[in-house]
Amino acid sequence: MDHGQTAKEENGSSLQIEAQERISPARLRKIILVASIAAGVQFGWALQLSLLTPYVQLLGIPHTWAAFIWLCGPISGMIVQPMVGYYSDRSTSRFGRRRPFIAAGALLVALAVFLIGYAADFGRLFGDDIKRKPRTRAIGIFVVGFWILDVANNTLQGPCRALLADLSGESPKRMRTANAFFSFFMAVGNVLGFASGSYTHLYKLFPFTRSQACDVYCANLKSCFFLSITLLLTLTTLALTNVHEEPSTKTELGDSAGGDDGAAPLPCFGNIRAAVKGLQRPMWVLLLVTCLNWVAWFPFLLFDTDWMGKEVYGGKVGEGRLYDMGVRTGALGLMLNSVVLGLMSLAIEHLARWLGGVKRLWGVVNFLLSICLGMTVLITKLAEAARSGSAVKGGEIPPPAGIKIGALTLFAVLGIPLAVTYSIPCALASIFSSASGAGQGLSLGILNLAIVIPQMVVSVASGPWDALFGGGNLPAFVVGAIAAAASGVLALTVLPSPPPDLPSSKTTTLSSVHL
Repeated sequence: MDHGQTAKEENGSSLQIEAQERISPARLRKIILVASIAAGVQFGWALQLSLLTPYVQLLGIPHTWAAFIWLCGPISGMIVQPMVGYYSDRSTSRFGRRRPFIAAGALLVALAVFLIGYAADFGRLFGDDIKRKPRTRAIGIFVVGFWILDVANNTLQGPCRALLADLSGESPKRMRTANAFFSFFMAVGNVLGFASGSYTHLYKLFPFTRSQACDVYCANLKSCFFLSITLLLTLTTLALTNVHEEPSTKTELGDSAGGDDGAAPLPCFGNIRAAVKGLQRPMWVLLLVTCLNWVAWFPFLLFDTDWMGKEVYGGKVGEGRLYDMGVRTGALGLMLNSVVLGLMSLAIEHLARWLGGVKRLWGVVNFLLSICLGMTVLITKLAEAARSGSAVKGGEIPPPAGIKIGALTLFAVLGIPLAVTYSIPCALASIFSSASGAGQGLSLGILNLAIVIPQMVVSVASGPWDALFGGGNLPAFVVGAIAAAASGVLALTVLPSPPPDLPSSKTTTLSSVHL
């Protein structure tokens, strides 16, 4: 009798836990609206990856300088996102803690994209000779716009992730689901960006974009940016008008921001430094695994299409058509990668449950990433062998269909670990910070340090490292494969498992978000 009653009580408790963990339709709708902002942000990032490097060369910036321009992103991310996270955790604005930063970030993105797109026109207006390079005034305007764009993106993304964590309450499952939706919409933005960038007649929809200082390629870039601005502002407006936050009080901030009401407030950077020193072991391990993970990713993300043009197709920049053919095939690979990324983002929760937890899923896909990066060596050697065998025929001959299919398959498969990389680390940071009482915004900003520092190292060191081994992209890819394997080992053996999907013993306070 007692045994049966105990079983019934346990069964009822399990059903109650499941009901509390289930996401209500109203909450899910708000999570999706906030996560959809990622599509607008990633639309712009995809355009940067596919179109901006040729554009800076059009303005006359030497190719060797282009890599250093990309340092704007990690430098601004290292400073801006922790600051924005710190201040959003402590904001008492009547519009809420996260929404003002999201709105400001979206408006800054629109301003930056306008400056970048019209850099050539403004340069000519201020005295540039469009027949000569470099166009110094246009370059100056472009660099200012590029810096504003990176600052704006970091101002926007951190509070978006933090608002998703706020909407999720203290539920690990809801946090994972929210970040999976964010990853899914990043994939949607990638697809839209790569598709727009590959359509060379888009400028005909906006005929005013073409001018004496801006040729067809430049006008097409402007048109893509107009679409990007429209999408971002539309999605941001929908999210901010449907998800409302109530102003936070200083008493509430003492708990939710990880502050101490009795302690004197520290300046921003002093508080950030204190927060880093006070990180508990789970966050330190998460930072290490994330850092190694991005050391693996950045060489391929920065040089994937260049690898297709040089190593796979055997072309040279500015000589013949093979390099351009390889870059276009690489763009197709990025499109396939984005499709797989989107599908995988929706399956993360189910796969994690099947494999026995998110840390095990992250470890397994890091080994998959390591294998894929190692396969770039095999594909390159096969392409070189095919070229040497066809050299006697003369002319520019692309690689055999089998090699192209193999390379495109590699791009597509990499969408699986990329979905986990975009989702799980941020979800774990939100879960660990919630368990320790730290502020969501600052915790996600600190996690961003483990992303931008590897990006800076790869941007600066990959060129000399590759040159040390005779040029090409393979040396950096091999280092990435080793880093991915190390990240997988640490994820499986050292990274703590997140708390189980149980409701917290303390009352979940969501007074700052209207559900």
